[in-house]
Amino acid sequence: SMDDEKSPQILNSSSNFLGFCFLVLTSLKFFKLSDTTFIDEITAVCFVIFMFSCLCAFLSIRSKTKRAEFYETLAEYSFLAGLIIIFLMTVLFMLKVIY
Repeated sequence: SMDDEKSPQILNSSSNFLGFCFLVLTSLKFFKLSDTTFIDEITAVCFVIFMFSCLCAFLSIRSKTKRAEFYETLAEYSFLAGLIIIFLMTVLFMLKVIY
């Protein structure tokens, strides 16, 4: 069924965003901007959310029980939460509300 394809896609996308968050965090630390901005805190929260999403998607793929659906749902909603937070952070950054 089509639902079987969801978890691998969530795992792939979440791990890509995980890399993005890691790049942002290390860049802010490298350029010593983490003291002057809230972006590193928000990105760290996104990092944790995407890591949780990766973990749940992986567990969903590996699970042979009915619990796989539960893990997939957790992966899906945590991925969506991470996307929304990154979206809001970007909009606030563009509107110069956060620096």
